[in-house]
Parts: sequence; C-alpha cells; structure tokens
Amino acid sequence: MAPTITPVETAPGFPPRTSVVIIGGGIVGLTAALTLAEKNIPVVVLEKGRLAGEQSSRNLGWVRKTIRAAPDVPLAIAADRLWAEMATRVGANVGYGRTGIMYLDRTEADVAGHEDWLKSVSHLSLDSRLVTPSEIDELVPGGEGKWAGGLYTPSDGHADPTLAASAIAKAAISKGAVVVENCAVRTLSLEAGRVAGVVTERGEIRCDHVLLAGGLWSRRFLGNLGISLPTLPLVCSAFRSPPMQGPCKIGVAGPDFSFCQHQDGSFIMTQRAALMAPLTLDHVLIGMRYLSQLRGNRGIVRMKVERETIDDLKLPRRWGPADESPFEKRRVMDPPTISTFNREAVANLGAAWPLFKGVEIKSAWAGTMDITPDTHPVIGPVASIPGLTLATGFSGHGFGTSPAAGQLAAELVTGETPIVDPAPYRFERF
Repeated sequence: MAPTITPVETAPGFPPRTSVVIIGGGIVGLTAALTLAEKNIPVVVLEKGRLAGEQSSRNLGWVRKTIRAAPDVPLAIAADRLWAEMATRVGANVGYGRTGIMYLDRTEADVAGHEDWLKSVSHLSLDSRLVTPSEIDELVPGGEGKWAGGLYTPSDGHADPTLAASAIAKAAISKGAVVVENCAVRTLSLEAGRVAGVVTERGEIRCDHVLLAGGLWSRRFLGNLGISLPTLPLVCSAFRSPPMQGPCKIGVAGPDFSFCQHQDGSFIMTQRAALMAPLTLDHVLIGMRYLSQLRGNRGIVRMKVERETIDDLKLPRRWGPADESPFEKRRVMDPPTISTFNREAVANLGAAWPLFKGVEIKSAWAGTMDITPDTHPVIGPVASIPGLTLATGFSGHGFGTSPAAGQLAAELVTGETPIVDPAPYRFERF
C-alpha cells in the first residue's frame, strides 16, 4: 500500500506552448520546476500518474552525506543547505530536521571501511566521525547490540516524504508552474534533430527544452528514441510504526535494520540487508554491467521472478506517437509490500533495541528504485538530441539530494552557472 501523501490541486490541462517541459512529477522534477518558476521561466510538469506516487513518497526520507562517494558529496552538502531553507522557501512544513545519522559497525573490518571513507572525504570538511561502543550507548541508549563502533554525522538529517514533494509542487504552482497529473508523455517532437516539443496522450505541447525526470521509466522512454540508459529496478520494503517513545532522534542504520523517528513521533524502519531485484528483460540486456555491485552486495540483493517480471514483458519497448504508451498502460509502479523483509526488520530491531520488540506495523509499502551501474544519477544533457536534459537514475538517493539535484538540472537547462560541478553525473560516462 502506497503512503498517503498531501494532495495537490493540479491543472486540468496544459498550454499549447511553454519554455520547458518536465517529464515526471517526482520530487526532483518538482524541485526543478520550482527553481525555474522562481526565475519566471515558463514550465510545465507532466506526470503520467499522480505526483510523487512512486519512489519520491516511498523512501526513508534520509538526507545524508554519510558514506557517499567523494565526487557525490558536494551535491549532498548543497542539498543540506537547501533542505534547511525549504520550509521557508515553500511556506509549508516538509518535516525536515537536522538530527544526525549513525551507521553501526559489527566488526573491526566494518570500522576500517568507514575509516577509509573518512580519509576519502577528508578534503571536504565534513563533521562525520567514528564513534566508540560507549559513545553509541550514550547517543542511542537502551541497546543490547554488540557493536565494534560506528560512523556518525551530526549534520545529516531527514525530511518527510509524505509532505515534501507536495509542498514543493504547491509552491511551484503558486509561482506560475503548470503541473498536470494523469498525462503521459509518449515521445519527443523533433525538428532538425533538436527538441521542439513533446507528444502526450492529450496532444502536443511545443517547447524549447525537455527535462526527463522519469525515474525508473526513463530507460524505457529513452529506449524508444534509440538511446540506451543503463538502469535496473531494485525494490525496497519499508514500514511505519505508530507514534512511540524511541531511543533518540538520530537516524540509525544497523547491518540489517534502520530506524528514524519523524516529527509525528512515528518511526520509519526497514531491513537494510534485504533488497528485491525482480528479474526483467533488462537484466539479460545490461546485467553484466552490474557484476561488481552484485559481488559487493552478495546476500543483500535477492533476485526473483516476481509479478513485475511478467508485467515488464507485457509493456512495449517500441511505439509511435499515436500509440498507447507503456506509461498509460501502467500509471504507477506499485510493487507489493515484502512482508518477509519487514518481519525480519522487526526481529533484528528488537534484538538490538528491546523497546522495538514486536513493534506494531501501522502501514507498510514497497518502492522501486532505478539503479545505475555506479549508483550515481545522470544529470545533464543528451548530446545526440539538443534540448533534452536528464535528471534520473538516482539509485535510491534522489529524495535526499533532490533540492540540489533539481536546481542543478534546471541550471543546466537554462545555461546558468551550476550549483555544483555536474561532471560526475554526465550521461557520457556510460
């Protein structure tokens, strides 16, 4: 069951022409729209289903720099600053708090791995530090786990996925953006090889630029244009507790669980050591590019023939502008909750912190992430189609970095000086 998000009153239709069309009403696309609208640049967001109906509302809400690869940390630092300003910027609560995030280490080898990460980002002036078992007991009291140590970043935090995207969408609309739900974009309109508009299920809208922020659907959209974007689906299952007294406000990531308390007092939890990879045709086509990831996550990624396997085979990979697209056939990716993973999380949490023993699961859901071979997103232009820019492939990191990622995408569209160096995210690296 999908999380319940704050509803947004969207437009019934779109104008015949605009400056920028954003394909996808997830949080990155909406932040890009807000950035453009604040600059008085006409922008239309077209969402095939409902706003933030997929991974933007189904994640854990973490906003972190911890254990990001060094080239990706500047984007996370920029996102930190923008999240802190977001409630004022949009005039609404987004559930943001700078409460810290801690990763727990079971072995000395795990501690050494985090020490290596600290060395790799030492030039970035982060407040991340190793913590001892006694410090863990002090910061997260009441635990019975035997930890070798941990990695703690006090300036990390979280926001609420059920509030944030809606608040950003409303702010973008108030500043002039047009946001349309249940309107799938079938393909691009090209003139002399460059973007001239998009063809939707409701007709064409002319534009100068297109930003594709379609999440896990971006690979299929680009494939229909003869462009290969390497992404594979990975499903995470999570659940929310009722409001309860917890050990701390810090977000805690253990080897096989995580928990974080939100503003309403509830906890969002997950089994960190269990991800489902529903086998699809794309695993055959590009799976070899992910071998290093599979080796590094042996035992965590569980590959299986699921409903998604059959549903994926039923969706077309080639279609014309007059044809019903895959995005109309399946408006929202809504994978079933993986109750086995959630039960494992409850057991693992209860063993580490007894106050979570038998914790009630008030609501549960699953979400499908779009994973790139290096787990970094693609944010940048497509050289073969002038006027087309991508902001996709966020590999489960999109929510946390969304304020900076959306702004970066918007700045690359307009040609302004980007908020961070976009080089790590260029499409050509694949």
